[in-house]
Amino acid sequence: MGIVAGLTQDSLAYASGFKMIGESVPKLLSPTLTDEQFSTNLKKIKAAKCKVLSCNLFYPASIKIAGPEVDEAKVLAYTETVLSRARQAGVRFIVLGSSGARSIPADYGTVKAKSDFVALGKKLAQIAGKYQVTILLENLERTETNFITSLKSAAEVVREIDHPNFRLNADIFHMMREGESPNEIVEAGALIAFSEVAEKQNRSLPGVMGDDFRPYLSALHKINYKGFIFIEGSIKNAATEMPLAFKFLSAQIAEVYGTKKADK
Repeated sequence: MGIVAGLTQDSLAYASGFKMIGESVPKLLSPTLTDEQFSTNLKKIKAAKCKVLSCNLFYPASIKIAGPEVDEAKVLAYTETVLSRARQAGVRFIVLGSSGARSIPADYGTVKAKSDFVALGKKLAQIAGKYQVTILLENLERTETNFITSLKSAAEVVREIDHPNFRLNADIFHMMREGESPNEIVEAGALIAFSEVAEKQNRSLPGVMGDDFRPYLSALHKINYKGFIFIEGSIKNAATEMPLAFKFLSAQIAEVYGTKKADK
């Protein structure tokens, strides 16, 4: 179990019980960072108490990955640099949410957008394979983007790309916001290589509102999921909310998985 908190909150995350954190591509790996800046980041990563396992915010809105304005050469060059740096940093997963980058014009055909995105995804997957990094396609919600707004549709894309380095991030927060059944996790099955969670109403950390994630965790257990579950939410009082989230979610995972102590 990990938390998207960033290196600035590494010590607090570790003290709260987490052993892994998620950072962001712009802060750690972006091509806009000089080699010197990246080298400084590598030192920070090495010194961190928590393992930096993942990075999100993959593509900025200015680099389109879906729709009629995709510059494939630009996308691939950007991806090459990010994933090369991810490999050097020991970052295993890059989360592909990128709501702005993947939004398409309202009058643009979804079928064509999906077909083109699958073709691009195959090329992204090859780059990921080269650097032994896994790209995780995240299901978003309709308030964020108009393309791939359900776990079901994200799973369809991952299934068509069909590459071990391009997998699915089952975002339970977005599933709840979109009213998706936990059964979609069962349907996606082995495509899922990562999962993220936050509370439904305000994207708060587990325990703040007391949301019950057990139906979704049970679906993960049903597919024999033994991967990572990361908390990605809005933090108002980190010193209070982070240790609470660790204990609260650990308890639900332990209950569902039938273990006395949840895996960390």
